Amino acid sequence: MITEHALLPVIPGLEEEFEAAFSQAREIIAAMPGFISLSLSRSIESPGTYLLLVEWQTLEDHTEGFRGSPEYQQWRALLHRFYEPFPVVEHYNRVTSARPVISADSKDPA
Repeated sequence: MITEHALLPVIPGLEEEFEAAFSQAREIIAAMPGFISLSLSRSIESPGTYLLLVEWQTLEDHTEGFRGSPEYQQWRALLHRFYEPFPVVEHYNRVTSARPVISADSKDPA
């Protein structure tokens, strides 16, 4: 599994329109072979910047499969007009992760 990472700088004043368009675009990418999950987060400190994280089974599922597909042209038509400057997309392999530790002492005695 790989994670696609993109910081999306949305043109000021177009944030609501971008979020509406992204709701449509989300359905396109979610139907692609190799797609695992997606999250879109909005920056608190820089409200015009969004963080897009997409998990793919393989790098090629994104770079060749999705980007080489007719569906990508629909994605582009919906979203690319909102960015200034155009986002840099990078891919990552997970090194480690963590979840909260639940100790035996914190369980409800009932």
